[in-house]
Amino acid sequence: MGLSWQQGPLSTGAAGRFLVPEPLPKRLLYVERLRRRMRVRFGGAWVADSENVLLLFEPARYPVAYFPEADIASGILERTEQTTQHADLGPTSWYSVRARAEHVAARGAWQHTGLPAHASDLQGRIAFAWRAMDAFYEEDERIVGHAADPYHRIDIRQASRNLVVRHGDRVVADTKRPLVLYESGFAPRWYVPREDIDEATLAPVKLQTFCPYKGLCSYFSIGDARQAAWSYPAPYPEVRRISDMVSFEPDVVTVQLDGVQLRLEPGQSVVPHGPDRNLDVEEFARAQRVAAAGHEAAPN
Repeated sequence: MGLSWQQGPLSTGAAGRFLVPEPLPKRLLYVERLRRRMRVRFGGAWVADSENVLLLFEPARYPVAYFPEADIASGILERTEQTTQHADLGPTSWYSVRARAEHVAARGAWQHTGLPAHASDLQGRIAFAWRAMDAFYEEDERIVGHAADPYHRIDIRQASRNLVVRHGDRVVADTKRPLVLYESGFAPRWYVPREDIDEATLAPVKLQTFCPYKGLCSYFSIGDARQAAWSYPAPYPEVRRISDMVSFEPDVVTVQLDGVQLRLEPGQSVVPHGPDRNLDVEEFARAQRVAAAGHEAAPN
């Protein structure tokens, strides 16, 4: 997913390779200015507000936002006795974040205090634990899941190829008008209109997950094939073309494209992992409503 996650170029399972004469280090860290205003909300107050955020990318992790100390509200950070050792960035000190006497996040923020010279960009910067804070915003819109990766891209294209989905002897879907969704770090995913699906085969399951780039995802089982398909009933506006269409997992059911069976590529399994999963559904829905309203600003 993007630069350092899933099969991105800085991930541990990169799909491609750098054309260089000598092997690169197994772990490459990359830092870049976000070039967006980011704010952090905690305990009814803005605890950080900056247009000078740095994003740190490291293998197999989502991007992490680092704020200059000058852009953090005074008096909200309390250094704890806890320290840890980062494999690449050295000793790390941890802070409690206190917005009010009764509103405290014990491990709410951290700072690398013994950075090597080559990582001096992060000197004097603080990162906030995503799940410990109430919310992160870009301008007045809530960002759900993790800091957005500017290298993550989604393109959706109309196709006229014949996509057929079967489970056992039953045809689940048959279409010549699928949409194909190309997403950074992933193999193409094919979405089928509801009219071309045998709806009786789809059994909704309770599982819901969040994608920071597409929205709230619902799942279906097909007979004894668990979580064999998924759909975004109300995706983000940027990907509304796939709204309520269904995609099928080729390692769970049989998916054929123009007669050729699709198979899940190595490293393509989507594992519920990290802070973009298992969030409160109502909390997410509220964030969507605020963003969709447009005229509604975030709390002041």
